[in-house]
Amino acid sequence: MTQRTDTGYGPPIESRADLLAVFSGGEKPRDDWRIGTEHEKFVFRCDDHRAPSYDEKGGIRDLLMGLTEFGWAPVRETGPNGQENVIALSGADGTISLEPAGQFELSGAALQNLHQTCAEAARHLGQCKMIGDRLGLGFLGLGMWPDKTRAELPVMPKGRYQVMLNYMPKVGGLGLDMMLRTCTIQVNLDYASEADMVKKFRVGLALQPVATALFANSPLTEGKPNGFKSFRSHIWEDTDPDRTGMLPFVFEDGFGYERYCDYMLDVPMYFVYREGRYIDVAGESFRAFLDGKLPQMPGEKPLVTDWVDHLSTAFPEVRLKSFLEMRGADGGRWGRICGLPALWVGLLYDDSALNSAWDLVKHWTIAEREKLRHEVPRLALDAQTPGGRSMREFAGEVLEIAATGLTNRAQLNSAGDNEGGFLDPLREVVATGMTPADRLLDKFENEWHGDVRRIYSEFSF
Repeated sequence: MTQRTDTGYGPPIESRADLLAVFSGGEKPRDDWRIGTEHEKFVFRCDDHRAPSYDEKGGIRDLLMGLTEFGWAPVRETGPNGQENVIALSGADGTISLEPAGQFELSGAALQNLHQTCAEAARHLGQCKMIGDRLGLGFLGLGMWPDKTRAELPVMPKGRYQVMLNYMPKVGGLGLDMMLRTCTIQVNLDYASEADMVKKFRVGLALQPVATALFANSPLTEGKPNGFKSFRSHIWEDTDPDRTGMLPFVFEDGFGYERYCDYMLDVPMYFVYREGRYIDVAGESFRAFLDGKLPQMPGEKPLVTDWVDHLSTAFPEVRLKSFLEMRGADGGRWGRICGLPALWVGLLYDDSALNSAWDLVKHWTIAEREKLRHEVPRLALDAQTPGGRSMREFAGEVLEIAATGLTNRAQLNSAGDNEGGFLDPLREVVATGMTPADRLLDKFENEWHGDVRRIYSEFSF
């Protein structure tokens, strides 16, 4: 989730134009388009596989502080008891932050090509491994904790998470699982104009189930198969209907910044950040805030930073801020961290690929998109796409389009290779018909004979 790394507040919102300016301000010429990759992983104690708390010796705080020897700078936040806690790190490779139960996230820097992205991921994982070995900590790349109950997991001392933990059970049955038990890989991408944003948003949203299928990696819950290939993706279907889903209005005529702004104004608020603290306004209206009518802050009107914060509290399959976020993939191991941005950069950063991808999905109806979104978490590659094709066959065609896009980009490394090789882990999924979830279930049911503890030795980074 988005992590504040500054203490500034910005100017007040004077008009609707200030709201829209956040979106239009993201427009960039093609030469300035960048790739920002986010990836989360579970942290566990090597001796007993327990999820470490923040405060314990050798726990999450010590892991954060250990990483400062690589040049990362601590980001502090005042906790409920008035104590300052280090809850993130900032540096040249982006931001390291904590998810609610201590899931460790790198929100990477804005980079020019996938070679840089993969090098960044390797640096980060190497640093984590070095400090983790010293502290007796390991890291898992999965979409969901395979064995932990909610009660077994710690909660990190971050103000926004306390607000969300209180609010989630009021609006959905699985929101706490989303917060405490899941990990994802995401990629953030740029757009040149409002029209370019719209086309990328539509293609990204329609094809998000492809990413969910290829990256499906959460088939176990509390040590047993849960009946899904991506239970993480299913969780989002019962988290909070006000701020999740496939956003049918994105495909309506006239969609653009104005329509997304209206959507976000209707998403209930979580918090307002003031004086280093998060004020709980969960369920309140940002429209009321614009009128100075928040019950918790009577007479006070929002700043631009409040709007930016609010944009980070919606969780559709694709999210718009001053860039587009692709949000449909489970967490995974090292090659998949590079594979997700390769998929979306190939599809969205080359015009011919973008047009080809749009041709695949532009005739799908709302009902067809929703049906596919609902079926893929359980079936993954065995789902049927609109028109009756298997997801496995359809994903293969999508990967070929992405590969063409990466070839056309002609971003070469020192050996003269383009970015297409980063699609290889996804090509293997299509070629074998085996998602990460299928391989994990095969291990669990056969080689491990149902002993989920084997995952810590065989699937850690």
